[in-house]
Amino acid sequence: TDYGSSLTVSLPAALQPHQPFQIIVRYTTADGPAIWWLDPELTYGNAKPFVFTQGHSVCNRSFFPCFDTPAVKCTYSATVKATGIQVLMSATQSTYLEEEGVYQFYMEYPVPAYLVALVAGDLIHADIGPRSRVWAEPCLLPTAISKLSGMVERWLTAAESLYGPYIWGRYDIVFLPPSFPIVAMENPCLTFIISSILESDEFLIIDVIHEVAHSWFGNAVTNATWEEMWLSEGLATYAQRRITTETYGAAFTCLETAFRLDALHRQMKLLGEDNPVSKLQVKLEPGVNPSNLMNLFTYEKGYCFVYYLSQLCGDPRHFDSFLRAYIEKYKFTSVVAQDLLDSFLNFFPELKEQCVESKAGLEFERWLNATGPPLAEPDLSQGSSLTRPVEMLFKLWTTEPLDCAAAASSVDLTKWRTFQTVLFLDRLLDGSPLPHEVIKKLSECYSSQLDSMNAEIRIRWLQIVVRNDYYPDLYKVRRFLENQMSRMYTIPLYEDLCTGTLKSFALEIFYQTQNQLHPNLRKTIQQILSQGLNPLPAIDTTAVAADTPAMVLEDKVSEATNGAISLRDVNVSA
Repeated sequence: TDYGSSLTVSLPAALQPHQPFQIIVRYTTADGPAIWWLDPELTYGNAKPFVFTQGHSVCNRSFFPCFDTPAVKCTYSATVKATGIQVLMSATQSTYLEEEGVYQFYMEYPVPAYLVALVAGDLIHADIGPRSRVWAEPCLLPTAISKLSGMVERWLTAAESLYGPYIWGRYDIVFLPPSFPIVAMENPCLTFIISSILESDEFLIIDVIHEVAHSWFGNAVTNATWEEMWLSEGLATYAQRRITTETYGAAFTCLETAFRLDALHRQMKLLGEDNPVSKLQVKLEPGVNPSNLMNLFTYEKGYCFVYYLSQLCGDPRHFDSFLRAYIEKYKFTSVVAQDLLDSFLNFFPELKEQCVESKAGLEFERWLNATGPPLAEPDLSQGSSLTRPVEMLFKLWTTEPLDCAAAASSVDLTKWRTFQTVLFLDRLLDGSPLPHEVIKKLSECYSSQLDSMNAEIRIRWLQIVVRNDYYPDLYKVRRFLENQMSRMYTIPLYEDLCTGTLKSFALEIFYQTQNQLHPNLRKTIQQILSQGLNPLPAIDTTAVAADTPAMVLEDKVSEATNGAISLRDVNVSA
């Protein structure tokens, strides 16, 4: 990366092989890519300051001295002093010494450095299951309870039936302020999730289940190199969809998969099929932050490869059995792709005899190292009852001449699932700009309905408004941005506003809302607004200077895309 330096320790010659020894490093740390300090006004309750860490991929070197590579795992303990705020860490054991104001934490299982996490603030909790609780600011806790009570245990039980015992003890969730730079992070024992997602039920379900899946794939068994992140993300995405199939049925899983694969193909169209970031095994050049190479290919192309392996078995339950054995063999260690593939072929000797790894056009090596889209995609026909209405409605609105009456009366969007609606809106976005008559009629039919729906739906409609310069609904864009403080609900709109003819409108909103944004987000938006212009004038703020350097951690979107990938497409859960 472009930050951090090595600490080299010379060991005494008298030290014998395998002889235990201790090294003590005394250090201080304040600001850095891993540590996010929030003033009270950047929280929901506006009551107390807040701090959280985000270690993925290589940020925790700014938090504590460590072997900052997923190839190295260790246990850890921590002592934290704090007054008047709750402190939590990704640990299996914790105690609080009230007289001293000291929290003590211990993670008894070996984890890579990026999974050490801390959060502190005005947090209270409620149990939502026999081994799960939610932590949130007091004003958010009732909503978190209502959304997740009883659900996490259901998902954990389903995962255990597929992949073996949950080994981390507790599975707690903490909801973070909207400044959290990604959607969710699978810190063991304590998943971090952005509070903004609470209003979008189906996205919340998928995001939590994805992090549950990481308890097996990513946390227990970890990719040894950041060049093979798909080993964690592709397997976790596959496991997530096996869990949702068990708990919500195949149709829902196929709908969510169709939505994500649509986004993958959108990204592929923007990047081009020869772009090296579309490989599963991406080569890291010196100085490149691994987070900048994490994209939808890591998740969805990785998922397609894992799904292809499962299909070679003939029955997904046979593949579940293999994955249970894989976890048991490699838990608490780090692996490379060859470990997974060798284990697969050894578990299924009949497939090894058939040389499935060398099947023409579908060679394992080609899956790993070829650019472009997945070599094969899953059969999503079981989701046709949910996806076909989307395709029909999109066709009605985009077929000339427009039959407005037929299009408007064919579907009641209020009865659709969220993933159906966002899939429909994403396809309208892909087709924008639309004929003026179409966007006008779309607004007349749906705009008021969409106003009452969740933010994942509303932001897509507002992007359609912006990309089509539909001025009658621009006031809704302003209202939305005045009430949003998270990257995932601000950056896509600012990018669209500045790409078109509405940059002055974007500037006006930004100047009015900047004080409610985290300095890092504020810096990113300034960069978007200044593209193609002279540098923006300094902006006076009470919290922090506008030119405060942004933290290095970005949204896991490759800088090589030059902004081609919208956060709407990534919406990443680590």
